[in-house]
Amino acid sequence: MSGAVELEPEAIAEAALRRLDDLTVSKPGSPFTSDLSVNEFLLIYEVGFRPVGLVLGSSVYHVGQQAKNWSENQELDVLTHALTKARELAMGRMQFEATRLGADGVVGVRLDTLRHDFGKDMSEFVAIGTAVKAEPRAGERWRGWRDNKRQPFTSNLSGQDFCALIRAGYAPLGLVAGSCVYHIAHQRLGNVVGNFARNTEIEPFTRALYDARELAMTRIDKAAKALKAEGIVAVKLIQNSHAWGSHTTEFLAVGTAIRPLRGDHEINRPTMVLDLED
Repeated sequence: MSGAVELEPEAIAEAALRRLDDLTVSKPGSPFTSDLSVNEFLLIYEVGFRPVGLVLGSSVYHVGQQAKNWSENQELDVLTHALTKARELAMGRMQFEATRLGADGVVGVRLDTLRHDFGKDMSEFVAIGTAVKAEPRAGERWRGWRDNKRQPFTSNLSGQDFCALIRAGYAPLGLVAGSCVYHIAHQRLGNVVGNFARNTEIEPFTRALYDARELAMTRIDKAAKALKAEGIVAVKLIQNSHAWGSHTTEFLAVGTAIRPLRGDHEINRPTMVLDLED
């Protein structure tokens, strides 16, 4: 998932469109909104960006049920697909708002999952961050900041990390994610009794959780390759239980895909001085 989803304006709430029109960068004097701290705001401004508005995307999604074998470790691919699609919709709508503001990217992106009382099988998936626009400086060569799909970049980096990344000669390409919903087999009664009062590894559980995390990591790598990224930074591996019971869980890998600003770029590495005694 990189958030690059084609959307019609009708998918965005009318109130959001009116708010975005009031914040449009072409209108002088429009105050920006932001969830950046004061330090983050100043650091982002220092590396040539300014915030233009808080942007968000939302998708209320019905997550269906999937049959599972009580005694088998298995991915629940129907649920995996549902959660991936819902987050893509939320990310795409957030990027639409950023595009509407004329932004080059979105920093400090958060992905949240909320449950409401109007449906036990429904969840709201929300993506929110601060849209920023690059301000070319005198004597500085113009750089294209959008991703290879001409979409505003997205990033879960803090303002401090975003500043450090730009200073090091790298740019964010997009927030990438990999998801896996996995059912972990129940132990048979004989195994439970046999392990009573013993210190022992429960290998089926180990394999299940290992497999689920690896599937999530494989998918985040695939998303980064689709953006032609050099690598992924600030990866977080999050476990979500949602409402499926104790033996079903989701692993979500999220990070920021990056690229060098120049093809011949190398990070300046400090020289290590060793004080060796005779």
